[in-house]
Amino acid sequence: MKTPAAEISIDESLIRSLVQQQFPRLSDLPLTYLNEGWDNVMYRLGDEYLIRIPRRQQAVPFIEREQRWLRQLAPHLPLPTPVPLHLGMAQDNYPWPWSIVSWQDGKMAAGQNIVDSEAERLALFLQTLHQFPVPEAPPHNPQRSCTLSAKADGTQQRMDTFLASGLISTDIINHWEKAVELNCPDNQRSLIHGDLHPKNILVQDGSITAIIDWGDFTLGDPATDLAIIWMLFSKKQVRTNALQTYQADQELVGRAIGWAIFFGTILLDIGLGGDELFLEVGQKTLANLSDTDWPIA
Repeated sequence: MKTPAAEISIDESLIRSLVQQQFPRLSDLPLTYLNEGWDNVMYRLGDEYLIRIPRRQQAVPFIEREQRWLRQLAPHLPLPTPVPLHLGMAQDNYPWPWSIVSWQDGKMAAGQNIVDSEAERLALFLQTLHQFPVPEAPPHNPQRSCTLSAKADGTQQRMDTFLASGLISTDIINHWEKAVELNCPDNQRSLIHGDLHPKNILVQDGSITAIIDWGDFTLGDPATDLAIIWMLFSKKQVRTNALQTYQADQELVGRAIGWAIFFGTILLDIGLGGDELFLEVGQKTLANLSDTDWPIA
């Protein structure tokens, strides 16, 4: 699986034009290209700002979701998140909304070492997020608001391929067959990040500095976010302590194992397409899942 092609050419001259016309007081700040993902291109603007600009139309709802919700949510969370400070609009040479957000120090957690104590800190962050009051009209993202069973066909196909290639163990198959039968009760659905993997976590000196990329923010199963525990932490006791800190019951842990299998297989698939960081994350996640006991008797 390869990164989708950009649908519009984004370069420094385009960014300069957008900033000059829409936020002229920021136009003299230094501009530095950083990277691009599946959905957005990122530029640093001065010392305080980051520009997030969609590279394909499918990313537009993600930017709009961040603009709609993060300024309400971020002040209540125990870990920093980049807040949209200036909301960019379409103009003649660019067709979609875009954002200037607060700059956060750190590097992507993928490929970085994180100290074990950060597992419980991350668990407390997720507990706070998942206990945030659900608004009357919550955000909806069909790709992450769904049940785990909605991911069954694609996940099973990837597992069959990986099993035949010796890339996963039969323990993961067994965990998946049990997890996919579990459903999140309606009264346990909560606001979730929805795409919490190690490229969307920043770290510095082994500590988490920010949770980024909230485009998949939605009402869903909190187990979706708890899958990050298997992506980041290889020691079984560290994972156990984190889940206990979160106060996850057995069924929630079982669903989280299922979501970790979903993320682990899809990230391995992307990694095999050429993304070395996702290859490492997928392999690590699946290895950690093989070292996991099924929680429900």
